[in-house]
Amino acid sequence: MSAYEAIFWLLTVMAISCALGVVLSRNPVSSVLFLIATFFAVSGHYILMNAQFLAIVNIIVYAGAIMVLFLFVIMLMNLNADTEPQKNRLVQLAGVISGGIMFLVVLAALKTSTNNMLEQTATDIGLIKNLGMTLFTKFVLPFEISSVLFLSAMIGAVVLGKKGEE
Repeated sequence: MSAYEAIFWLLTVMAISCALGVVLSRNPVSSVLFLIATFFAVSGHYILMNAQFLAIVNIIVYAGAIMVLFLFVIMLMNLNADTEPQKNRLVQLAGVISGGIMFLVVLAALKTSTNNMLEQTATDIGLIKNLGMTLFTKFVLPFEISSVLFLSAMIGAVVLGKKGEE
């Protein structure tokens, strides 16, 4: 096993274990901290794929800004386990079914994957120039659709926020 593979598997184990910590942790602050660690592990994967721009953006935007904002909101909301409403059996059953389906999808993906998934050759696909060219030529329609979706989400948030003030 080369150093590249060892780092890849270390980051993979870190990402999966931290993602499980997000889901299984009962404390919301711990969940946010696990999610930040997951973002750092994913950024490590980006660096291994020679996508330094994506790694930096992932750390700055998601781990740096959005997760810190989530952490402040959770800490200001003063969430207690006593005030959390109990979920009924139907919601719990839906969660178990959704988790089982997700588990089957992951198993199917792992079964169809090949062993040569670790390419150690350097690629330039994650560099800013190549990312911009791909985004604005090959994936311009999904990019524009997602921008309209974000705009509608922002308008919806403003409308819902103003509705509560009246």
